[in-house]
This record gives sequence, structure tokens and C-alpha cells, in this order.
Amino acid sequence: MKEIARYITDYIRGLNIGAFIACTLLTAIMIYFNFYYGIDYKIETVNSITVSFFYRYLIFLIAFGLPYLFYVFQGKNYFRNGLILLLILLSPAIFSWKMVMNTQFHLLDHYLLDYYWNQIIYWPLRLIVLSFILFIIWKLFYKKETFFGLTAKNFVWKPYLIMLLIMIPLVAAASTQPDFLSMYPKLRDVEEVLFNVDNKWLYQLLHELSYGSDFISVELFFRGFLILAFIKIVGKDAILPMACFYCTIHFGKPVGECISSYFGGLILGIVVYNTRSIVGGLIVHLGIAWLMELGGYIGNKLF
Repeated sequence: MKEIARYITDYIRGLNIGAFIACTLLTAIMIYFNFYYGIDYKIETVNSITVSFFYRYLIFLIAFGLPYLFYVFQGKNYFRNGLILLLILLSPAIFSWKMVMNTQFHLLDHYLLDYYWNQIIYWPLRLIVLSFILFIIWKLFYKKETFFGLTAKNFVWKPYLIMLLIMIPLVAAASTQPDFLSMYPKLRDVEEVLFNVDNKWLYQLLHELSYGSDFISVELFFRGFLILAFIKIVGKDAILPMACFYCTIHFGKPVGECISSYFGGLILGIVVYNTRSIVGGLIVHLGIAWLMELGGYIGNKLF
């Protein structure tokens, strides 16, 4: 834990205050507009994949591109680098496609079971598509390095376990709030399907594992790709734009979770910048996700 504290302290000492203030204000303004006008909900209800993709891309590009523009006013014009400019424009498109792609298939004639199995493939299929796109980028530009932080070299698990323990009371407190309980657990989405099935716990476990695969996508993309693909050119300046972008994918979540994602993204970005590995962040993210599932399940029983 001392190592992580040192990483954060060193980052703060060298922090570009102007860029930090600008990025934080940008994030706050985007959060306000999203929750005041219900932007994410309106995008979710759009029937056209093309239109939905366009709006997602626009939001993500603002959140990711403007922070790099802020650096220009600090005398750091990263747009002059062709690869960085390409990745800044491409990154929002990759994640927008991940969010809007159609993965609904007719698998079974039984309506409820067809729904269940479509839920099960929903997150893993997106992980596969995202990983394939990132693999192509890695193969073209970064093949001499590890695949965007997927390495356990010199990994120490204890600090991340402590971070998870710290999160338990925070998740417990959140599990008493109506907006949290209306969102979690995600398992509730398939409870009707599993009402009378044998070995129900196996189906529930499979759903939770499938849900967990989405956090592999998130860590690989945000901490692996958006940090490790950029740091050779922009260094630690890659962390703030990633955190802004990361916050926007939480616009459909409870407002407290959305706000905290910005600061959580900063911390995880700092850790990956120093360790060059996403394994620790993945453990923390998966642990929090499943704690929230448990908290939502218990909270909905009690309140």
C-alpha cells in the first residue's frame, strides 16, 4: 500500500495544476448536463445504432480530446504527433462501437431462455471484439511490448486487497441508497428467467462471470490502451484525458458512482503508469463490481 501511496504522492507533486483544473471542470460540466438533461437515457432509447454511435462518439471525443487540447495551452501540442492524433480520434470510436454493437441473436425458441443466453454472451462478445481491435493496433505499433498491460510480472497482490477492504464500507453505505438499489444487482435482470430452473445458482454464477468480463474490457481499454499506448510520447499526461473519458461511460449509473469514477480512474491510471500492468486494477475493479452486486442484492432485501 505504501508503494501505491508513493505513486499518488509523486503524481500530485508533478501535477499540471492548470490541466487538472480544466479537466476536472470539463468533467463536472459534462456530468451536470448529462444528469440534468438525461442525455445518456435519451441515447439509450434511440432506435438507430448509427445515431447512437454518433452521439456516443461525440461525447467521448469531447471528454478525451479536449484534455489534450488543454495541454496545447501549456505548451505541449501532442496533436503534432501523427500516431497520437490518430489514436485520439480512433479511441472514442472503438468504445462507442463496443457500447452500441448489436449482439442480439435468436438462440432458442423459448423466449425467456433465449433472453438469458443473450444476456450471457452480451459482455464476453464485446470483450472479444474490443480485444481483437486492440490486438490489431498492438500488432501494428506496439508488438515489442506486452499487450497493453496484461502481465503479472513483479505483481504484488496485497495493496490491492487492502484497497478492496477499504471499499467494503463505502459500498455498504451506497447499498442503502435508492438510486444504487434501482441499478444493482445486475443479476436481477435475469431473475424472472431463473425462477423455476434447476441448479439456479449455476445460472446465477455464469451471469456474474459474464458480467465480470465487461470489467476486463474496461481495464484493458482505459488503463491498458489509453495509458500504455500513449505514455511513450505524452508520459503521465495520458492519465487526465483517460479519467475524463472513463467518467463518461458511467453517465447511466448513479450520480455518486459517476463522480467517483473520475477520481477512481485517476488512481488506477497512476498505478498502471507506474507498474505497467493492469492486473492490480483489474482485481480491484472486479472486486468492487461483485461487491456492488452483493450490496445491491442484500440492500434490496433489507430496504
